[in-house]
Amino acid sequence: MKKLCCLLIFLTGLYGSVFAQFSQQARDSLNKLSREYHQAMMDKLGISELRHGPSGNPEAPNAANSKEANVREYTLPDPLVFEDGTKVDNAQDWQRREAEIRELFNREMYGRLPDNIPEVNWEIINEADTLEGDYPVTVKTLRGVIDNSSYPEIEVEIDFTLTVPQNAEKPVPAMIHFGWNWPEGFTPPRSGEGPTWKEQLLEQGWAYGELIPTSYQADNGAGLTEGIIGLTNKGERRDPEDWGTLRAWAWGASRTLDYLETDSNVDADRVGIEGLSRYGKAAIVAMAYEPRLAIGFIGSSGAGGTKILRRNLGEQVENLASSAEYHWFAGNFIKYAGPLTVDDLPVDAHQLIVICATRPVFISVGAPDVEGTWVDAKGMFLAGVHASPVYELLGAGGLPTDNFPPLGANLDEGEIAFRQHEGGHTTGPNWSYFIEYARSYFE
Repeated sequence: MKKLCCLLIFLTGLYGSVFAQFSQQARDSLNKLSREYHQAMMDKLGISELRHGPSGNPEAPNAANSKEANVREYTLPDPLVFEDGTKVDNAQDWQRREAEIRELFNREMYGRLPDNIPEVNWEIINEADTLEGDYPVTVKTLRGVIDNSSYPEIEVEIDFTLTVPQNAEKPVPAMIHFGWNWPEGFTPPRSGEGPTWKEQLLEQGWAYGELIPTSYQADNGAGLTEGIIGLTNKGERRDPEDWGTLRAWAWGASRTLDYLETDSNVDADRVGIEGLSRYGKAAIVAMAYEPRLAIGFIGSSGAGGTKILRRNLGEQVENLASSAEYHWFAGNFIKYAGPLTVDDLPVDAHQLIVICATRPVFISVGAPDVEGTWVDAKGMFLAGVHASPVYELLGAGGLPTDNFPPLGANLDEGEIAFRQHEGGHTTGPNWSYFIEYARSYFE
């Protein structure tokens, strides 16, 4: 539990460094609005009370479980069984079953895209030749201006920076990285020794793009009447099936891919997505909903990402449904923290992976004695295990074992890969392993 607490302190500090750019008065106002909007959604759903999520404080009466021995038994929805109980026998059946699963995620968890999402027009703000480490690169600073003619009161832009190697002789693969909007003057800590993830990609001759999700949808409940969600709702509050922030962030990745399809330096058929923590959740959602993405590098995404939600270890549905995190999801999702339970949820994380099939998904997580157990490494591994039968039905490879591997073991034989590195809450130590994995698909 001490390790769990350390992770929560780290996450609070990480998010706090971003949130700290707001004054205390502004933070109080955002939190107040988030609680008000959360209560309004509860009222729409006819919910009077929600269960509280477990605490990261080991001394708290409701401390989160961190021990595998205390994980309860549970039953997962079978991705290879239709809602009417009939079995999926072949690839043609799977197309219909995939549509069923996607509809359940739309309605009950991540929300639906509205029909009236406006167009995005991309502008190159600046283009400069420079060095990234020892690598000559061209950096393009772009702005995706979203048409707000239907509701001029809200202006939305997508911030994206594309870095490509100068010596490329043909269009190159690229990775889209969900990045943080760091406060001015703040330098994020370097992850370990050796070359950065950017330098490692450039060493392969690949490009990378840094997409700032909070530029077009804020990471708080108060922002749901602003950003791209607010624009499509004309400043009004959401209905229970409307899209949440994770789906909006994923939508932004799709619009970024639209731009990359027009850039002659990038091979748009070889573009992947990477994210860590909440952005790891966004990355797997983007993979699931954007078929043009070729590969996913999903870092410590935990609950709401690639962790089995039915496992009572670490973060739980009740945490996700709180006023601090509910904005990531459709309003309907909070009902699973009261009166319903996680066992009533018709989907789980393994089904999010299967709607990526058969594209490769690399699941990354840190060591439990460094990162902690809040993200539930085994729960993410098991999601890959339970997604594997679908990949195999479609002629691809899943995970080679259902036994949780030792720290540092690299399970990369199939289109679902898993590695638990020896570091903390970062994808840093796994970048080299992911790149080696991606090379077999990109080259």
